[in-house]
Amino acid sequence: MKTLGVKLSMAVAALAVGLGATPALAEKVKFEFWYGLSGDLGERVQDTCKKFNESQADYQIVCTSQNGYPETVQNAIAAYRAKKHPAIVQVFDGGTLDLMLSGAFVPAKKLMEDNGYKIDWANYFGGIANYYATSKGELYSFPFNSSTAMFYYNVDAFTKAGIEGAPQTWEDVEAAARKLKAAGYACPLGFSFDTWATVEQFSAIHNQPIATKNNGYDGLDTELVINKTKLVDHLTFFKKMTDEGLFVVKTKQLGMDVVPAFTSETCQMIQSSIADHGTVGKTIKPGTKWDVTMLPVWKGTERQNSLVGGASLWVLNNRPEAEYKGAAAFLNFIAQPDMVEWWSTVTGYIPVTKTGFDAMKANGFYDKPAYKGRDKAIASLTFTPTSANTRGIRLGGFPQIRKEISDAMEGIFFGKLTVQAGLDQAVERGNAILRRFEKTYAGRALN
Repeated sequence: MKTLGVKLSMAVAALAVGLGATPALAEKVKFEFWYGLSGDLGERVQDTCKKFNESQADYQIVCTSQNGYPETVQNAIAAYRAKKHPAIVQVFDGGTLDLMLSGAFVPAKKLMEDNGYKIDWANYFGGIANYYATSKGELYSFPFNSSTAMFYYNVDAFTKAGIEGAPQTWEDVEAAARKLKAAGYACPLGFSFDTWATVEQFSAIHNQPIATKNNGYDGLDTELVINKTKLVDHLTFFKKMTDEGLFVVKTKQLGMDVVPAFTSETCQMIQSSIADHGTVGKTIKPGTKWDVTMLPVWKGTERQNSLVGGASLWVLNNRPEAEYKGAAAFLNFIAQPDMVEWWSTVTGYIPVTKTGFDAMKANGFYDKPAYKGRDKAIASLTFTPTSANTRGIRLGGFPQIRKEISDAMEGIFFGKLTVQAGLDQAVERGNAILRRFEKTYAGRALN
C-alpha cells in the first residue's frame, strides 16, 4: 500500500506539472494611481490604464478617480499620513508647490534612472515643463494632461452677423459681440468666475505679474499684485460689457456652465481649455461650424506665451520597490508617441513632448476636421520663451487663493463690489493665505 501511495502522489504531481500548476505563476505587481478627472475625461484615464495592463504581463495598475483635482490632493495627503497612499497621484497645476515642499515624492528623474529608463528631459516643451520644474529646471513630476486656454467661437453665428475671421484682440471681441447682439443673439460671449482664463492666462499673455518674487518662484514671502496690473482695466471692461448684456455670466450654479452654453449655441464665444475641444466636437449639433483661436490680447500688446493648465503625475515615496518598477513602466508607456497621439485624439489635451507633437503633425493629425485648431494651443504655449511672468504661478495654498479671486469676481459682476474693491479684497485675503503657508513651511527653501 505504501508503494501504491508513493506512485499515486508522483502521478498527481506529474499531472499538476502538466496542467501548469507548478512552478507557480508569479503574480502581477499591483499598484495604485489616483486621479482627479471625472466624466468623459475620467473614462479616458481608465482606458489608458486598461491599455497599459494589456500591454505587458508584469504589472497591474489600479486607477481610481477622486472626482476632482482638489479632492485628489486632499485624499492623497490624508492617505499618505495613514500610510495607505497610492504609488502615483495626479496633481493639478495649483497643487504643485504643496507637493514640492511636502518631500513626499520620488523625483521623476531619479525614478526613471533607478529603473533603467533614459528620458530626454529637454524633449518636454518649456512652456509645459517649467510649470512643474525646480528653479534649476529639474522635473519633479511628469507632465500628463496638459492644456492651455483658448478662445472658441461659432463660425456660423459669425457669418450670419457679418463678422469675418477670428477675433485677435479684445477690441475685435467687443465689435463681434455688438454685431452678434444686433443679429439677435442673446449671449454673444459667455464667461464664468473661473480665474484660470480671465485672470491667470490674461496676465501671462499680457506680461503682467500675478505676484511678487517672480510669481512665487523666488520665495515663499511673495505677495499678490493683481489689484495693481492691467487686470483691473480688463475686468472693468468685462463689467461694462456685462452691464450692456454683451457678455453673460454662465455657471453651473445658474444652470449652465460655459462649455454647455457654447455647445448648445446659447453663447457664441467663450474662453475655455483646449481639453474641451473633444467635448465640443462630440456634443455640438452635427454640421455646426465652429473654431478656436489663441486668447485675444489688447491692441498694442506684445503677446507672450500662455500658461500650461491641467496636471502632472507625482510618484509618492514609501511604497514597495516593486511598485516603483511598475510606476516607471507605466510612465514610460504613456510617453510613447503612439500613446501621446491616442491620448490627444480621445481627449483634446495637447502632446507634452516635441517628438510627440512632431509625430502627430507628420501623421496629418491636425489636418483632420475633428482636430483642426488644436495645434494652436501649442503655438500659444510656445509663442515666446517663458519669462518671469509666463513661467507659471508658484503660490502656496493656490487653490484657496483662486477661490478668493473667484469670490471677488462674483461680487464684482453681481454688483456687490467695484472692480478695484473686489481685487483689493482678493489680494488681502490671498496674502493672508500666503502668510499662513509661509509660516507652515518656515525655514524651507524653494528648489
